[in-house]
Amino acid sequence: MTNGIDERYHVRSVSRAALILEHLAAATDGLTVTEVARIAGGSKSSTFSTLQTLESHGLVSSEGEGTQRRYFLGLTLARYGELAVSRVSIRDIALPELRALTDETQMSSRVAKPEQGHAVIVGRVDAPGSVRFDLHMGQRELPHCSGLGKAVTAELDDDAVRRLLDSVGMPARTRKTVTDPERLLAQLADVRRRGYAVDDEEDADGVYCVGAVARNHRGECAGAISVTGLKLDVTEERIHELGELVRECAHRISARLGWS
Repeated sequence: MTNGIDERYHVRSVSRAALILEHLAAATDGLTVTEVARIAGGSKSSTFSTLQTLESHGLVSSEGEGTQRRYFLGLTLARYGELAVSRVSIRDIALPELRALTDETQMSSRVAKPEQGHAVIVGRVDAPGSVRFDLHMGQRELPHCSGLGKAVTAELDDDAVRRLLDSVGMPARTRKTVTDPERLLAQLADVRRRGYAVDDEEDADGVYCVGAVARNHRGECAGAISVTGLKLDVTEERIHELGELVRECAHRISARLGWS
């Protein structure tokens, strides 16, 4: 089996056409028939026939004449891509990954989408037998004190962050909540550097959260995921170990959303 597809149903000519499209996608200056044949394998005549067929469907375009004719991806693929992306739900993509993350960490996990400066919860996975946190669907996480909120806020530049904070404020949720914009900007710089955000009892006493951003096919913030647990005797080292797990999980979700 290949990618879950039974080899009995594998059509070699279609597979080769798909391989040619992949190579064209990687060639910013296009490829000649000779170059495509060499990279993808096969004769020049069969490669030319495949390219002509793809071009007739708008999947490939070409420029030039004769042996110098170069082939590129066709604009029909852009339309197909937009249609595919429009049907993708970060919640549906993230939940299987969050179940695996919860199994590994034994912590509750969530996925959120950015909305008007907040991170809005759209999916969750509760850890079995653990404390149930007050993590409601549709809940709006504050941008300055929650793991999800800080992960999303870190995607903004400093000026945009300041404007957001002027708009929504920085209410103190606990004694550890950061309420100074400059201190938060320093935290967000750390988030960008290491790839995950930490809420260390800043949103609720005795609770910590680690969040990381998932990206869409354009590299833009599609949302964020997090794990949440009781602080108790959890060490800072353990929190950062979790940060790496959450970041890697977010990377897998991003890959499934089309980000490379």
